[in-house]
Amino acid sequence: YKSFNMPIGCPVGIEKGHAVTKRTLKARPSTRKGVLGKRVKMIRELISEVTGLAPFEKRLVELLKVGKDKRALKVAKKKLGTHKRGKAKREEMQNVLRKSRKA
Repeated sequence: YKSFNMPIGCPVGIEKGHAVTKRTLKARPSTRKGVLGKRVKMIRELISEVTGLAPFEKRLVELLKVGKDKRALKVAKKKLGTHKRGKAKREEMQNVLRKSRKA
């Protein structure tokens, strides 16, 4: 097959239809939804520092100490509901473990 450019505004082809210029729109507030603010982040860090780890988080840390990363992910996934949340929690617990080993 020979490839050739169709004329702009042609009624057939990949880029068919009336030729228009793309408008640049202002970002909507909804695009920021779910983004962690610095105040909320600080409050959450303070609370976790005061309360310590949850029982399942302690179990994750123990599993990671032994080197059972996959089992830790399975436990986190079971507790938190999704694979993505489980991975994030496992990563968080690995950071906790690293910090405790440095101190």
